[in-house]
Amino acid sequence: MPLTDFHSAVAAWFGRQFPVPTAAQAAAWPAIRAGQHTLLAAPTGSGKTLAAFLTAIDDLVKAGLGAPLPDAVQVLYVSPLKALSADIERNLEAPLAGIRAELVASGLPDVPIRAAVRTGDTPQAERERQRRTPPHILVTTPESLYILLTSKSGRAMLGDVRTVIVDEIHALAGSKRGAHLMLSLERLAALTGRPVQRIGLSATQKPIERIADYLTGGAPCAVIDTGHVRERTLAIEVPSAPLAAVMAGEVWTELYDRLADLARAHRTTLVFVNTRRMAERVARHLAERLGEEHVTSHHGSLARRHRLDAEQRLKAGQLTALVCTASLELGIDIGDVDLVCQLGSPKAIATFLQRVGRSGHAVGAVPHGRLFPLSRDDLVECTALLDAVRRDELDAIVMPQAPLDVLAQQIVAETAAREWDETALYEHFRRAHPYRELARADYDAVVRMLAEGYTTRRGRRGAWLHRDGVHGRLRARRGAALAAVTSGGVIPDQFDCDVLLTPENLRIGSVNEDFAFESLPGDIFQLGNTSYRILKVETGRMFVQDAHGQPPNIPFWFGEAPGRTAELSVAVSRLRQDLADWLSEGGAGHARERLLERLPLPDAAARQLIDYLAAAHAALGALPTQDAVIFERFFDDTGDQHLVIHAPFGSRINKAWGLALRKRFCRRFNFELQAAALEDSIVISLGSVHSFPLHEPAGYLKSATAREVLIQAVIMAPLFEARWRWVATSALAILRQRAGKRTPPQWQRNDAQDLIAAVFPDQIACAENLNGEREVPDHPLVRQVIADCLTESMDVEGFLAVLRGIESGAIEILTRDLTAPSPLAEEILNARPYAFLDDVPAEERRTLAVRPAPADLSASASLGVLQQDAIDRVRGEAWPQARDADELHDALLLLGFVTVDEAAREPRWPELLQALAGDRRACCLDGRLWVAAERLAEAQTVLPAATAQPPIAAVGEPPDSAEAALVELLRGRLEGLGPITAARLGAPLGLKPTAIDAALLALEGEGFVLRGRYTPGTAHEEWCERGLLARIHRYSLDRRRREIAPVSEAEFRRFQRAWQGLDDPGEGPEALYAVIEQLAGLSQPAAAWETEVLPQRLHGYQPFWLDQLCAEGRVAWLRLLPPRVSGERRRVTTPVRSTPIALVPREHAALWRRLAPAAPELELSSIAARVRDALAAQGASFFADLVAHTGLLRTQVEAALAELVALGLVTSDSFSGLRTLIAPASQRPSFAPRRHRSPRPRVSGVGAAGRWSLLPALTPADTAARDAAVAHAAQALLDRHGVVFRAALDHENCAPPWRELLYVYRRLEARGELRGGRFVERFAGEQFALPDAVALLRKGHAAVIGADSAVAALPA
Repeated sequence: MPLTDFHSAVAAWFGRQFPVPTAAQAAAWPAIRAGQHTLLAAPTGSGKTLAAFLTAIDDLVKAGLGAPLPDAVQVLYVSPLKALSADIERNLEAPLAGIRAELVASGLPDVPIRAAVRTGDTPQAERERQRRTPPHILVTTPESLYILLTSKSGRAMLGDVRTVIVDEIHALAGSKRGAHLMLSLERLAALTGRPVQRIGLSATQKPIERIADYLTGGAPCAVIDTGHVRERTLAIEVPSAPLAAVMAGEVWTELYDRLADLARAHRTTLVFVNTRRMAERVARHLAERLGEEHVTSHHGSLARRHRLDAEQRLKAGQLTALVCTASLELGIDIGDVDLVCQLGSPKAIATFLQRVGRSGHAVGAVPHGRLFPLSRDDLVECTALLDAVRRDELDAIVMPQAPLDVLAQQIVAETAAREWDETALYEHFRRAHPYRELARADYDAVVRMLAEGYTTRRGRRGAWLHRDGVHGRLRARRGAALAAVTSGGVIPDQFDCDVLLTPENLRIGSVNEDFAFESLPGDIFQLGNTSYRILKVETGRMFVQDAHGQPPNIPFWFGEAPGRTAELSVAVSRLRQDLADWLSEGGAGHARERLLERLPLPDAAARQLIDYLAAAHAALGALPTQDAVIFERFFDDTGDQHLVIHAPFGSRINKAWGLALRKRFCRRFNFELQAAALEDSIVISLGSVHSFPLHEPAGYLKSATAREVLIQAVIMAPLFEARWRWVATSALAILRQRAGKRTPPQWQRNDAQDLIAAVFPDQIACAENLNGEREVPDHPLVRQVIADCLTESMDVEGFLAVLRGIESGAIEILTRDLTAPSPLAEEILNARPYAFLDDVPAEERRTLAVRPAPADLSASASLGVLQQDAIDRVRGEAWPQARDADELHDALLLLGFVTVDEAAREPRWPELLQALAGDRRACCLDGRLWVAAERLAEAQTVLPAATAQPPIAAVGEPPDSAEAALVELLRGRLEGLGPITAARLGAPLGLKPTAIDAALLALEGEGFVLRGRYTPGTAHEEWCERGLLARIHRYSLDRRRREIAPVSEAEFRRFQRAWQGLDDPGEGPEALYAVIEQLAGLSQPAAAWETEVLPQRLHGYQPFWLDQLCAEGRVAWLRLLPPRVSGERRRVTTPVRSTPIALVPREHAALWRRLAPAAPELELSSIAARVRDALAAQGASFFADLVAHTGLLRTQVEAALAELVALGLVTSDSFSGLRTLIAPASQRPSFAPRRHRSPRPRVSGVGAAGRWSLLPALTPADTAARDAAVAHAAQALLDRHGVVFRAALDHENCAPPWRELLYVYRRLEARGELRGGRFVERFAGEQFALPDAVALLRKGHAAVIGADSAVAALPA
């Protein structure tokens, strides 16, 4: 449509702003002008928003020139984000003002078009203004639109809406928010009484026709698709060091350096990451390289003002780099961005294109993007992602189908606004695309639920409708409208879950609810510097016990890391298949050439990718794809088995498969096992009872019954409980607000438990009282919860399709029994995507996302874990201690036999053995082996030629064979010897090694014995009885447990002395400056600094060191605490000697003063007032100048300065002036003439202090200045104490409130700059420590443990 079809003022404004319309605008305007429903799909930066608005504005201008515009909303713009809504309103101001200016310039009447925004952040005064004078264009969100449609004033505003614009529709269509919005649009259509034109905008979507149907509910829609294909520059960046399962610290350093170089080379860079924790850490490292003022982070956990500040600074060009999560993925106006960097795979093609599209956002600009893989599997995924982009592929949007909880909420809201015929409302809501297949039976069930409510222990609830069954009418009950407005919306509330340490029931912290409900009992996770084992998860509470230093593992589910889309999983499978074909054709070199022909990869990336997959191909004989799934099984060091199913279907399918398979294993073997589901694999740790042909698990699940198996697994998982609360809240069965106040989380959880007890009693029933499977009731909310679990958290249809493919043979199952994990399995077992961002030891990391190797979780024998003293101790305990003949006889029965040398080493054993021989209870074979009569038959079967002395009769039945006899003899020996090599074990018998090996293998098959290299430094394989090995592990870990346990208060005090240098004082001015930095902000009596504080921390302290630092301008002294006043005249009574003075680096003085409590109104003496006025008039002045300017006596000026110091109003260039005021009069220099002076004074005079000056007035405190001061104080307190908690700061007299410090410390912990945990016992609450402080604390604790161990080892 040419611009001539617009009003001349509109066309003139557009022509002044833009050279020509974009292709998207030119194609969309005719359809929009014709009043058609229109879907505009175009890349980011193609002018979509103006294409939608300009025609509506033109219509308003033309209508306004003919007659005054009515006071009603004509155009409704719906945005998925509140920030995006405010952004659109700001961008509307320019065209509206420009068009009005063109009207005036043309001599035409002014047409005032009002635009406003309505979101949850809109102030009440603005809402009232909109109610009195509605805007013509209203920008809002789906939730605010719902509230407007439910309230009387809102419905009055929206009654004349003609056009609805839905922006970023792809961000809504894949969630319940989209279904909620579509029902709201149908309610809007019913309110207006006429069809409302719908315009949908999106950058990326597929399939386009289905999105058009989604927008209009199946009504005709003009689709303007300019294509998502757009010129862009994309590349993969890999470090010079090869990627591994976990990136080492130096590789991260290289990555940060590369990011910083790219940021310097571009004006503005956006760095996208997949988790909030990584956003904080990457921002910290980039800030170290680019400067704090040039880098910040942006994610959903930050306060709103921080996010807005980051957006405005980026838009103003004040930031070089902004590190963000999906919070900046949508089209918020953040100005021009030159480059987008993505750390780790974004897990979706559309997500990557959307993020890269944030650069080159202007019309005609070219986006630039860089992908940084974080592991080898990530490199495969990122390469497949680039290949998918090259093929112009997109992800399909999975749309929720008829969510019943959303339907229930909208039914209540609509009937609260007006009475409805039951059938008419059903037919009307079915016009919304998500509900066009809604069955009448489901609708009736929801209506019946809303009319009847629920009966719980707290009475009847959830009955919001009056249902006239005779006439088929629906009316709202009293309170329905209020419930719909105050508790509406479908965004679930996320609550924190308290972590309680048992048996003390001590709260040690909190975790996010999604982490809690995705965890399973037995999982080990890290909280601060301590690992904990999860005992059970209840709603709102997680009960844990100390895991005593065991390596952490994580829950079956992921956490905040996104799952990979089905289309990207197909791309990964396709890349693997192509590489497998190329490797089979010509090896690694040929595969690399073919890969580089297809994709513009750096040679280093191509080489790493090929090397990785070539090694996997060699180990497995193939590469797993969606047509060929590989079952791999291997033993770990303990002999336990692990099954890895290599299946690149994505985590949503693999989660369903893994959970159902875990349930089937449990039923088949009656054994709970550990499992993990990743994007490309399922990992199952097998127990000793699991013995089966490797191909067998592929048939454990059948497509016809797998859904029911999965449902039974899901309803027993904590995931079900959280989803139940979300669904019940959306359906208004649980209210978010009561009596105008938000319902506390624990109340909501209690309400959810009451409802589940009423609706689904089997879900919470005791397992012992159930016969068979849990019976799932036919209730709409229960069905919806199960559907959400199966379709949102998982992909049940994709899972069943995989099973059907296996059954039909379309998916081939390959099996591999390996002696060690394949490269693909090693990646799965060891990868922790968020880990190793710094040099923190692995045992001190929180684990939130990925399970470590199952072998690490077993009670296994490992060289790095066992200690020699533990082995020696167990050997000593296992060897019998016989005190008489009967006890020695028992020892022979246990051990099978005892050698002559072994008996000689034990006191009294030779004579006791002779006694047993004389009693014919034992004999000696060939003069070298002592054997009890009960074990003689076994020994003679193994050694048939041996001669017994004395000859005695064997007692008991002879063994079946020599092999069985040898097994039993070695069993006894292993029970008393601890770790031993096969050669040493068999040496006393003189048998061939093959016979000993066969017996040991038989014992291994029973699970009685384990093999490995247990003794430190040994190069030979050893064998050890399982129980003894477990005891060795327990003893080896005991020292480590005690080292990582919280220290006592006494140990903490010793640590503080060492941390603050009291045990090793420094010397010289620089050491003094370091002490002052550590003690900055601490107020002490003025006289105490040079008599107690500094001399204790500095060897040979000299006062001139402090004077020198003050004179150089590096240190300042001042009073921070407000003075005490007494009497009605409010005079200061504190002498200077007792005045609290702080020493601070001069550059930080203003920060500490901003934190100081406000001083009271004080009355100065006349001489102090005159000196103050002189300093105010002349500025910094020497003592002699003050005397001359005020005309006071020197003693009076000295007294006045003392008063001003006590008030905290003045300071001086050196400490000598304060030193003089502190000293007694007898020690000060006299002002008398020289001939009358007393002998040499002990301190310099006040005149030697240099200049005296008033402390400068502070600028009015704003939030940013206060935040900066609190952040500085938090760091200073951390540097001073090393370990901080509320009680540790009780004696800090100028510290900010603990609640303000806590915010800073939590953020520093997220950025990895400090560690949270429980470091000091007896003190409750959160504790934080610097990494160096943790090391020093542990060092001191280990010394105490070592001393205790030495004492314990002394002979009694």
